[in-house]
Amino acid sequence: MSSAQQPSASKTFLPLALAILTVSDTRTPATDKSGDKIAELAGLAGHRIAARRIVADDTESLRAQLRDWIADPVIDVIIATGGTGVTGRDVTPEALAPLISKPIPGFGELFRMLSYQEIGTSTIQSRAEAAICDGTIVFLLPGSTGGVRLGMEAIIVPQLDNRHRPCNLSELLPRIRHEH
Repeated sequence: MSSAQQPSASKTFLPLALAILTVSDTRTPATDKSGDKIAELAGLAGHRIAARRIVADDTESLRAQLRDWIADPVIDVIIATGGTGVTGRDVTPEALAPLISKPIPGFGELFRMLSYQEIGTSTIQSRAEAAICDGTIVFLLPGSTGGVRLGMEAIIVPQLDNRHRPCNLSELLPRIRHEH
């Protein structure tokens, strides 16, 4: 991290309430390594896990869960893992699409740029993205623990830290919510 990206020591950290959604037909709470990685890294950063679920790769079921959490005033951020690839069962972006108020295209662009450094051209298969949905920030990450680690450590954790400079999504949340 460059000095411009270091958290400001003059501000007090403000924890956020996160919901973790694992998208999978096969994972269980005992085998959900990617969901565990999100919970671990978010917890280490100081955030609170307000909800966590595993939902099958089904557009309507995913959309219903996302809609419920977006409507929940307790949840600030949703982080989903899985269903962002290019196969027929990968439907997480499609489930989210009608719920988006404002896309955040820079997240997917940056994620794939950083991912390219680790997995090369295979990164084109990722449809990782982020958006604002009625005042809630939503991130869609790949199902792999490597992709989750990269997205969380390099982008999401810094952007959810209100002390991160020069700017961050956390400090914008009150303004984003006021607009909705």
